Amino acid sequence: MKVILDIKENNHATFFMELVKSLKYISIIKEVKDVKKSKIIEDLTEAFNDVKLYEEGKKQLKSAKDLLNEL
Repeated sequence: MKVILDIKENNHATFFMELVKSLKYISIIKEVKDVKKSKIIEDLTEAFNDVKLYEEGKKQLKSAKDLLNEL
């Protein structure tokens, strides 16, 4: 299972990362500290969640035509 976390405060992030590193059953694949990369990951996560909700019938998405017309 993969999990993406957003830790808002650096002092808590340091503690949390030390805690996670001490657990033998968790391996850290990558830490993203760059703000721009973090924003991209956040946007992609939101997009995937929107698609999931759409597939479950819980959210209506705009068509590509509607998106292009907004430009």
